[in-house]
Amino acid sequence: MRLCYSLGTYLLDSAKKSPYNGLMFKMFKYLKPYAWQAILLLGMIALQVWSSLQLPAMMADIINNGIMKSDLDYIWRTGVWMLGLAVLSAFCAFMASFLSARIGTAFSRDVRSDLFKHILSFSIADIDNFSTASLITRTTNDINQVQQAIIMCLSMALRAPMTCILAIGQAIATAPDMTWIIALAVGVILFLTILIMSIVMPKFDLIQKLADRITMLTRENLTGLRVIRAFNNEKLEKRKFDKTNDEFSHWNAWVDVILSLQSPLISLVFNGTTLLCIWIGISLITKDIAYLGNMMAFMQYAIQVVMSFLFLTMLFVVLPRANVSAKRINAVLDAKPQISWKPHTVGKPELRPSVEFSHVDFAYPGAEEKVLQDISFVAQPGETTAFIGSTGSGKSTLINLVPRFFETTGGEIKINGLNLKDYSEHDLMRRIGYVPQRGVLFAGTVKSNILFGAPEAGEKQMRLAARVSQSEEFIEKLDKKYDSHIAQGGTNVSGGQRQRLSIARAITKDPDIYIFDDSFSALDMKTDAKLRAALKPVTENAVTLVVAQRISTIRDAEQIIVLDQGKVVGKGNHYDLLAGCKIYREIAKSQLSDQEFKSELSKAEEVKHA
Repeated sequence: MRLCYSLGTYLLDSAKKSPYNGLMFKMFKYLKPYAWQAILLLGMIALQVWSSLQLPAMMADIINNGIMKSDLDYIWRTGVWMLGLAVLSAFCAFMASFLSARIGTAFSRDVRSDLFKHILSFSIADIDNFSTASLITRTTNDINQVQQAIIMCLSMALRAPMTCILAIGQAIATAPDMTWIIALAVGVILFLTILIMSIVMPKFDLIQKLADRITMLTRENLTGLRVIRAFNNEKLEKRKFDKTNDEFSHWNAWVDVILSLQSPLISLVFNGTTLLCIWIGISLITKDIAYLGNMMAFMQYAIQVVMSFLFLTMLFVVLPRANVSAKRINAVLDAKPQISWKPHTVGKPELRPSVEFSHVDFAYPGAEEKVLQDISFVAQPGETTAFIGSTGSGKSTLINLVPRFFETTGGEIKINGLNLKDYSEHDLMRRIGYVPQRGVLFAGTVKSNILFGAPEAGEKQMRLAARVSQSEEFIEKLDKKYDSHIAQGGTNVSGGQRQRLSIARAITKDPDIYIFDDSFSALDMKTDAKLRAALKPVTENAVTLVVAQRISTIRDAEQIIVLDQGKVVGKGNHYDLLAGCKIYREIAKSQLSDQEFKSELSKAEEVKHA
């Protein structure tokens, strides 16, 4: 009794301290829509357990009342009932497995959907906090781990206790003199399980961390393969990987060895229980031969009890890994996006497009220094406002504040006269045509990619966008033209073609604000010039914001803003800045020939004195 009490106390304390309370169980809310299926599953399990536990008692009746009395009719009648119960048990077991798998897959589908939806609400900073690779792993592998644990919980965790309780009750009723054997077997199993799990459970977290490190090293090496080879550092990277891999393999093997002891030890208990039942049973049979059937039934019930505890111990192997996965999933689901949107736009934006920065500051979360400081300018419709500066000056960061990819830490941004933070996400994004530095294409066709932002646009608008973006020429050379296949990421087209299709996508949308984040860098000078000339009439009623590295791309812009270390150090047109901005002049000098630079500088002086 003391042993049972101690074990019970230990299990209770462990349950209270267990991280599963706040992690695995937290995810059970996703099972609520499938409550009726769970009830049906419970019914099937109960019926299966009841029918299977009737068989030993009926077998005892056959032995005691049929075989002992040579009553063939009784044996046949009881045998038919046993066959019927066996079929019923098998059917219920099948239905229980079907329902648990159905609930488990529905659970993972709902969690994955919620997780994906929540990730879509993240800002760029939120995604960076977790890393793209980690978010992908959590959406796939981690959810699968929890799904398998849920399926096991729905089947084993329900069936095992039910079987154990009913089997113990039947065993007591069948052979009360032998029930102490079951108590002894259960006590030994609990002791062994607690002992083994107390040894291995602390190592599960270590193994997960090592697995994450292996993933990180693999991704890092694959991404930086060219650099590794260029610097002849394959051996160094292999040593780093082998060290982590060896440690991971060592602890995995260690845990597997310890866990592998569980099966032979349980088998030893199982066989010991059987032998003990036979030994004690024989002594009782010698006193009463009619006790033979009861002894055989008791052995079956004892086996059922031991097997129930064996199934429960299997959960202790699955749950630690599932708990780590649940922790990672909940970390994403509980993460509050840094940027909150209004459900509906507050106020009425002006019809005339405009972008106004008023004393805007920005610093990355956790960073001490500001990336942008006191940025102020107004971008008018029909004009191009360009941003130029050295690498790290804050050009791309500034441009990413307009669609709220990042949140300002100071100042105010107005879009069409209305504060950026007063817009709903949908209302703001429909006003913006965004083209990133690296053209992003999706698996599909040329047509689906161009119409990505405006699926309602017609054929005419799509072809106009292709013509303006200088995409029409290479599209017409494709086998299926606009219906030609585009691979995931646009890997079957060149970088310049990806950029042009991305520009076409923005044009098709016909937005109030065009944002080109160094979107012409992959184009040759000729194509760049032709595209900008064709783009001018299309954007005559819109605000155009351009981030560029090349002077040639922005020299015709009505307003050029020069950035240096996050501050505005120059503002004006090309000639104004040549004449009055030292940094802009240095950029121009580095990109133009001596003759071109002198000519441009001379024109700037003429404009200045005109």
